[in-house]
Amino acid sequence: MDPQTRSLFMDEHAAAGAARYGVRPEELTFVGGFQNFIYSYVRDEMKYILRFTPSTLRTPEGLAAELEWIRFLSRHGMALSVPILSVHGQSVERIQGITVDFYATAFTYAPGRRIGYPECLDNGMLYEQCGRMTGRLHALAKRYEPTAKRHTWEHNEYILKAGKYIPEEHRPVLDALDELRGVLGRLPVTADTYGLIHGDINVGNFMVDELGGITLFDFDECQYSWYAEDIAIQLYYLLYVFGEDSKSERKAQYELFMKHFEHGYTEEGRQLPEGWREQLGLFLRLREIIVFVGMHRSWDLRQPDDWTRDFLRDSRMRITAGLSLIDDC
Repeated sequence: MDPQTRSLFMDEHAAAGAARYGVRPEELTFVGGFQNFIYSYVRDEMKYILRFTPSTLRTPEGLAAELEWIRFLSRHGMALSVPILSVHGQSVERIQGITVDFYATAFTYAPGRRIGYPECLDNGMLYEQCGRMTGRLHALAKRYEPTAKRHTWEHNEYILKAGKYIPEEHRPVLDALDELRGVLGRLPVTADTYGLIHGDINVGNFMVDELGGITLFDFDECQYSWYAEDIAIQLYYLLYVFGEDSKSERKAQYELFMKHFEHGYTEEGRQLPEGWREQLGLFLRLREIIVFVGMHRSWDLRQPDDWTRDFLRDSRMRITAGLSLIDDC
């Protein structure tokens, strides 16, 4: 979230949103959030999430489409953090601000635990579960007939506003984004390759239970795009932690992910989208640009730590050279 929007969210906004869901302000625990303000609370021994989304980021129609999508997937057997209604029976509550409003939504808390770094690496069982979950999601997307529509990939905020967040010294990154948008815009769009995706599947957005089952949450980035993008995003967040001096480890992780993910995805006769392997590099490049833009939007990079400095240097090199994390794998 950009610092200006962050500064506009006040305690009174959180209190007003909490009241709409029958929660006292002191019962809220701030969790964090990259684009939204996220809190947790407990009611009748059950844990919930209360999310505040700035009106500069999402419209009421976009939020309604997100919640409708989650409910559809849940009804068809996917394990998700599902939306709950406010005390007034509303899915979305609008909290008025001075210059920016905030939309409050609440969800059940996903059971299980997070699997972070480095535990998620070299984890073939996890990669297979991710493939199984993603395959089910994409199969359901092909059957989904929404009443409310989400935005398409080219209207992603990081793409639309990249020029606002990236300093002029990084103009070559913006040029690379423009070129990549043209390439993506020429990809075939078919019912088997393109549809509504989660848009941000990574280890930070799901919990894993004792049996290895995954509960997925945070559909804030769901959008219409190629199914290959949903796969590339997962791969990106496993590979980007390896620096340029760890290419052999990156290659091994890539090969392990591909083997186990594909096995999980294709269970029950599901087919991976046509051309997905060829498209992975393109969507890895897109995700790298989105991460680069997001870091400049939300982080103070005047005195970066060593990892951040090295990552930004290597990332810019790959972006401007038209390379992805798997081009040398």
